[in-house]
Amino acid sequence: MVLPCYNPPSDWEKVVAQSVQSIEKSGQIAIALIVVNDGSTKNVSDQAINFLKNELADFTYISYPQNRGKGYALRQGVSKVTTDLIIYTDIDFPYTEESFFEIYKGLQNGFDVVPGHRGAAYYSNTPYVRKIISKFLRWTLKTFLRLPTDDSQCGIKGFNKIGASVFLTTQIDRFLFDLEFIKLAAKRKVKFQKVTVHLKPNVVFSKVNFRILLRESFNFFKILFRR
Repeated sequence: MVLPCYNPPSDWEKVVAQSVQSIEKSGQIAIALIVVNDGSTKNVSDQAINFLKNELADFTYISYPQNRGKGYALRQGVSKVTTDLIIYTDIDFPYTEESFFEIYKGLQNGFDVVPGHRGAAYYSNTPYVRKIISKFLRWTLKTFLRLPTDDSQCGIKGFNKIGASVFLTTQIDRFLFDLEFIKLAAKRKVKFQKVTVHLKPNVVFSKVNFRILLRESFNFFKILFRR
């Protein structure tokens, strides 16, 4: 499992340890965890990292000083993975444990790429601006790209080594790296299965950074025309 980390909430390391241990116990599986510190300026301390080293049997920590974006961070982590199956999600584990196991089950069944898909219930508690952006992107994917999922930005995805080789060819560092990955996976005709996932109650949404969105609009056109 790979978790990108940028200025996480306080006590994030306890949430990570508890979540990983609970998944391991429920599924009778062992998780090799990689946390990638994407240039955080707060809430990532030696104490927090040492806590995870002590709590988890298989833990790797990657860190670099400059914030590069979630896509860049995940490529750093995925490139270091030695397991056959890989799942990535966010540092606060916003998706239910059942969602994790749905992704895991798809990978065990032989699919190369298994992205989460947020159903209609996702929008019930989503902030208005985020809802509009998400729905517009989904409409665009259906209308112009015709990809195997209209929810490229769901924050939990899994893949095997075939899927990982595709993921590592992505080039976008920030918001739209997920879309780039899905498009490349579809183009290379890997075995693909989307699964419905659910957010935990009371998930706190991050604020929309409009400066990043404007910058990502150029990346969107790069994805449209990338071969």
